[in-house]
Amino acid sequence: MYDFCVIGGGIVGVATAHRILRRHPGASLVLVDKAEALATHQTGHNSGVIHSGIYYPPDSLKARLCRKGAAWTKEFAAAHGIPFEVCGKLLVATNAAEYRRMLALHERSVSNEVDVELVDTAELTRREPHVTGVGALFVPATGIIDFTRVTNALAEEVRAAGGEIVLNAEVTALTETADAVTAASPAGSWTARTLVVCAGLQADRMAALAGLQTDFRIVPFRGEYYQLPPSRSGLVRTLIYPIPDPNLPFLGVHLSPMIDGTLTVGPNAVLGLAREGYRKSSFDARDARAVLGFPGFHRVARAHVRTGLRELRNSLFKRGYLAECRRYCPELTIADLRPREAGIRAQAVLRDGTLVHDFLIERTPRSIHVLNAPSPAATSAMPIAEYIVEQL
Repeated sequence: MYDFCVIGGGIVGVATAHRILRRHPGASLVLVDKAEALATHQTGHNSGVIHSGIYYPPDSLKARLCRKGAAWTKEFAAAHGIPFEVCGKLLVATNAAEYRRMLALHERSVSNEVDVELVDTAELTRREPHVTGVGALFVPATGIIDFTRVTNALAEEVRAAGGEIVLNAEVTALTETADAVTAASPAGSWTARTLVVCAGLQADRMAALAGLQTDFRIVPFRGEYYQLPPSRSGLVRTLIYPIPDPNLPFLGVHLSPMIDGTLTVGPNAVLGLAREGYRKSSFDARDARAVLGFPGFHRVARAHVRTGLRELRNSLFKRGYLAECRRYCPELTIADLRPREAGIRAQAVLRDGTLVHDFLIERTPRSIHVLNAPSPAATSAMPIAEYIVEQL
């Protein structure tokens, strides 16, 4: 019997295993994941941004953990020779309504103790000559990194501390008794005194296997990216973001320098009909039924029908997507938008149609489940892990 079992090989799961072994030296631990490699899904398909925590309500887990996580990510990367860059981020308002939302976001940043600077049109043009807007917020602490490299470095330390990592093992059953939990898969089974589940896109299914009474469903949203040609890689020096809609959990199509020197635009947000299918045509009957048969999804669709139709149009027609980008970078052309693999966001939606904005963590007597951990979960991974370990 193990002391601990962790299900999930994304950055949150690996960080949790790492933190457990730091808190309990000599404990026996096994981490199980169904993929062939760590960081296969959300961790390895995001835009690589070290977020600052500017967006989130001050009393939320996201706000508290993101601030701590940004500092930890930079310190860990520096200590392990993982390249990162603190390039800063400009949130650009392109009209009067966005400008008003920008000012509200500035007030929130003060509450969240995030250093920001209000930038007028002239200063925006001076800093980023290819970007246009009526004003912007500059967040100097925002950075870029490869979170897959962070995950693999954490995994090396997990193994060095005696932890086991088992891949290609899809957990299909969870059995909890008064003394232990057993996770079973076709590849084997593992019994532990304590179980932590960080299953991302499969969080609701793992919770159901554990017997948790939940009122939500994971709805996958595909985030489609494009990559700009090398000749455009120096177009901007900082991350360029739109002002987000406060009623939606998505941050909008942004222009993102990557740590490998490429420049991307994205993501949009369209309904995914396969939780782990990254091509536009991906379809999984089980995943589609889970979404389309869930009342909460239909309520979300009705409440955001115009947004949903716009996102779908922009997915189907590149010119629509380009129009989103040209609101703040008007010189981009159709030829600049080159294919890049999509990402998929695991978004928890309640039965009443509420989008769960904050991190969501629940437990049984012998297990803890991370049920909702979208962006900025990669930035916040170690503080999330510390929060989990405090609950053990």
